[in-house]
Amino acid sequence: MTVDQPETTRHLVFVYEPRKLPRVLSPEDVLRLLDAAPNPKSKAALSVAYGAGLRAMEVVALKVTDIDSQRMLLRVEMGKGRKDRFAMLSPQLLELLRDWYRIARPRIYMFSGRDKIGPMTTRQLNRIYHIAAELAGLPRCVAPHTLRHSFATHLLESNIDVRVIQVLLGHAKLDTTARYTQVATNLIRDVMSPLDRLTPLGPRCKDWRKDGSDK
Repeated sequence: MTVDQPETTRHLVFVYEPRKLPRVLSPEDVLRLLDAAPNPKSKAALSVAYGAGLRAMEVVALKVTDIDSQRMLLRVEMGKGRKDRFAMLSPQLLELLRDWYRIARPRIYMFSGRDKIGPMTTRQLNRIYHIAAELAGLPRCVAPHTLRHSFATHLLESNIDVRVIQVLLGHAKLDTTARYTQVATNLIRDVMSPLDRLTPLGPRCKDWRKDGSDK
C-alpha cells in the first residue's frame, strides 16, 4: 500500500509507453485480403470493418435492424465508451450485406455465431481475418483493427477532412484521429520541401562563396 506514505510515493517514477504508429494496408492489399476471404460471410464482415471503419466488437455486434439503406447509414450501438453513433454505408457494402442476408437470412445479428442466434465473437472474426491474410500473402502481424486504421488513412489520403473522419470513427478527441496524418503517405509526398522553395543563388552570391569575402 502506498496511500498516506509520502516517503514511498516520492520515489515512484512514471514510465510512459511509446505510442506506435498504426499499421496500415495499401488499397491494393485490402482488395487482395477481401478477395481471399474464404466465404461470403467472411468477406461481408471484413468489408464492414474496412468499408465503415468499425472496430471488431462493433462488427460482430451489428444487427440486421442497424442497417439503414434509406439513409445509407449503419447504426453502431454501444460502441467504445458505451456511445451510439452512425457509420457510413457505401453502396458496395450494402450489396455485400444484402448478398449475405439472402444466403443466411440472419434473424438478429448480421454475423451470428455457431448457435445461429448470438453474435459471432471477436475471436472468430480475428481468425477469419488471419485466414484471409494468409491466403492473400499478407503479414501475420496485422489484425482486424488494421482495416479500421486503413479506412481512416485512405480517407485522409482522399482529402477528407480529419474532423469528418473523427466523427466516422467515433473518436472523442481530434488528437486521436490526427495521428493518421503520420501514416498518410501521399500527404507526406505531396508536401513541398522548404529546400525546393529556395531561390537559386545569384552571381554575386556565388562569387562571395568562392573568395570568402563579404564585400
